[in-house]
Formats: sequence, structure tokens, C-alpha cells
Amino acid sequence: MEISRRQFLAAAAALAAPARKPNIVLIVADDLGYGELGCQGNPEIATPHIDSIARNGVRFTQGYVTAPVCCPSRAGFMTGRYQTRFGHEFNLIGQENLKPDVGLPLDEVTLGDCLKRAGYATGLIGKWHLGGSSRYHPLRRGFDEFFGFLHEGHFYAQPPYRGLITRLRVNEPPYDDANPILRGDQPVEEKEYLTDAFTREAVEFIDRHHARPFFLYLSYNAVHSPMQAKVADVRRFQDSIHDEQRRVFAGMLAPLDAGVGAVLDRLRKHNLDRDTLVIFFSDNGGPTAELTSSNKPLRGGKGQLWEGGTRVPFLAQWPGTIPAGRVIEHPVCAIDVYPTAAAAAGAPLPDKPLDGVDLLPLLTGQSAKLPRESLYWRYGMNVALRKGEWKIVRQREPGKEDPPFSLFNLAEDAGETKDLAAAKPDLVRSLEAELRALNAQMKKPLWGQTAVWG
Repeated sequence: MEISRRQFLAAAAALAAPARKPNIVLIVADDLGYGELGCQGNPEIATPHIDSIARNGVRFTQGYVTAPVCCPSRAGFMTGRYQTRFGHEFNLIGQENLKPDVGLPLDEVTLGDCLKRAGYATGLIGKWHLGGSSRYHPLRRGFDEFFGFLHEGHFYAQPPYRGLITRLRVNEPPYDDANPILRGDQPVEEKEYLTDAFTREAVEFIDRHHARPFFLYLSYNAVHSPMQAKVADVRRFQDSIHDEQRRVFAGMLAPLDAGVGAVLDRLRKHNLDRDTLVIFFSDNGGPTAELTSSNKPLRGGKGQLWEGGTRVPFLAQWPGTIPAGRVIEHPVCAIDVYPTAAAAAGAPLPDKPLDGVDLLPLLTGQSAKLPRESLYWRYGMNVALRKGEWKIVRQREPGKEDPPFSLFNLAEDAGETKDLAAAKPDLVRSLEAELRALNAQMKKPLWGQTAVWG
């Protein structure tokens, strides 16, 4: 078939044109336990849209975060560095958020900074929790746009909670005190259920910026407390879930899943799904007693360095680049998102050394493992190190003396039920020596308690 000169020139120009830089969409859930997604084995609460990321891309069975609570975990993945390297070790809660000198250190280069310098439109929708005073505001930390709140949590709607079912705890923290919903740096009145509002803002961000590369950090506060869900969402589970608290949790997870679906649909609407790297994970393990958020089959949960506190659902898709339907057993960490996004975007890395590594060779199947053997955790007096299949952990229990290190083979015992420390003392000493060497590189906490291990 003959083609015209005009068609030939158009085709030649298209071939010569530089490839569009991929969009980066980072979706973070809050306090979502390891065992709470359908693709993670939960038959009780359907999460088809989040599950579709695994179906269309990769599910990591051993995806970690660097801390068992929100604030330091976010400092880790927003910088690609162990947050203990720069003293961001402890959570910010309540009035601590208002201290003018408390937040993600200003000399740290955020992922927003990195991608903005590479020409990306950058937006944060949802929870920040890396400093509540003006100097730490997202608009000063690499984000062109911000809609959300600055502290650790927020009520999903305002009293009198019409159309909601709530299970507020006695002495529920005053999440909304001096913590308004902001558009940019201006307070706004938000009337929608907060999860739905964040979804609305996310899809509108995509609509505004679909013609150029963008970085969207969609930071839901669901399923973090307070437990508040729409009546209609709770009623969906009235026949299948008998426990009222669990039904409310399901009613909070359902709009989170729907929101992820809306974002994925909007990418498809603009024909961007093959031009977009989407990554989904939770900021830490679930607080089971508080929310019912399950970490099965792992031990422990939020606030602890057992696997249930730091191993989280971790999914990624990039159709046409990442093969679909893969399950990867190799350990990865949320700090890897930074160098992975930078590599995908062709963005230069900051001068500071990163602890995260580029996941693209692993994601695309070019490599079967990462150039990193160990992962490290410190949260106060509690520490852990994973090297290969082995993990040592020192986790304090309330009211008990400081424990010795426990040793687990995670390949055989992901639930950390069989302590092998007594049987393998030489291995414990070797791993502890490596842990101490890493720990010597870390700084003292900038706030909170001063006592830390080592």
C-alpha cells in the first residue's frame, strides 16, 4: 500500500520523537495490614481494583517499609534513605506536629523535589505527616499542588456524622485540632467523605496534567482511625461480616479500593496506563486490636518490628514494561520507590547516598535479585536486621525485661514462631555485628525519646 509524502513525514517524525517520560503514581494506604487484600488471600472483603494492580503487574510477597509507624515510614520512602540516618525516628502525634522545628529535615531531598527538577508536575493528595509548620509544608518540599492535611490523622467527616456509622474510641485523639483540610496552604471546608474527596482530587489532578509527565502521590488516610464509614458501605457487609467493628473497617476499605479503581480508570481514559508506573503499598502493618486490620499470617502489627509491623502489601504495574501477573518473592522495601521512580523518569539522584535500590531490573525480569543483601530497622530500643532468609529481631514487650535477639528463618517461618537463636549462636553473632555496624551510621533522634538501641 502506497503512502503519501505527508504520511511518511508524520510517521518519521513520530519515530524520531523522544519517548514520553512515564508518569509516576504512588498510592499509599494507611495502617492496611498484610492480609487485607483479595490478592493477599483475604476472602472476606473484596478489593478488585487494588488486586488488578497485581494482576496487571507484580505482587511482592516480601515488601517492607522502614518503620512500623506512619511518620518515620513516610520519611524513609520520601527520601529513599533510612530515616534514622537523619534522626527522623519517631512518630509525630497531636501537638508535636505544631512545633516549628519538627519535621522532615530541610536538607533532605524528597521524591517530589527529585521529579519536579526533572520537569514533572507534582501533586500530593491526602496525608503528609512530615511536619505541620509552614517550613515543612508540601509546597516547600517538591510538590506543585497539595490537597489534604498535615498531621497524623483526620476525621472522615464532621459532626453530626450524618450518613456515617462511627466507632469512635473513648478519648479519641482530636485529630482535627489545628489540622484543617488544605488546598495549597489555605483551609477549605470539605463536605464529602474524606476518602472520596481524595479520590476526586486525584482524578482531577490527572485531568489537569495528562498532557505532560506527572508525579501523583496519593496518600489516603484510610484505613487509619477513627473508624468512620458510610452507612451504605457498611451495609454491603451486613450479611457476610457479623462483627460490627469489622463491618465498619470493611466499609472504610471499600471506598479506598473504589478510589484506586477510579484513578486507574482515569489513566485509561487518557490512554496513559502504558505510560504510567503505578506503585501501591501500606505505610506500616495493621493495628489489629484497634481496627481489626489483619496481618495474617505474620506475627505482630503496627508499632512492632515483628514481620506484621513492617511487611506490607506491595504491588506495582506498568503495562507493556512490567510483565503482568508476576509474583516476586525477593525482599524489597519502600525506600526502593525513590531510585526506581528516578530511574524510570531519567531524573538525577541527589548527592546524598540512598539506601533504596532501583527495582526496574527486578520488575522487568532483567534480574532475579537486587544488589542488596540486608535490610535494617531501628525504632527506639527495638532493632532488626534481615539478611537473605535470616532475620534477627529485638522487640521489647510491655512490662518485661529487655530481650536477647531472636533469630528466624523467614523462608520457612514467615510467622516468626520458631526462635532459632539458641541453635545458631554463631549466626546470631554475625548478624548482630552487621547490625551494629549499620547502626553506627545512624543519628540520634531529633525529637521524641532519646533512648535508642546501641
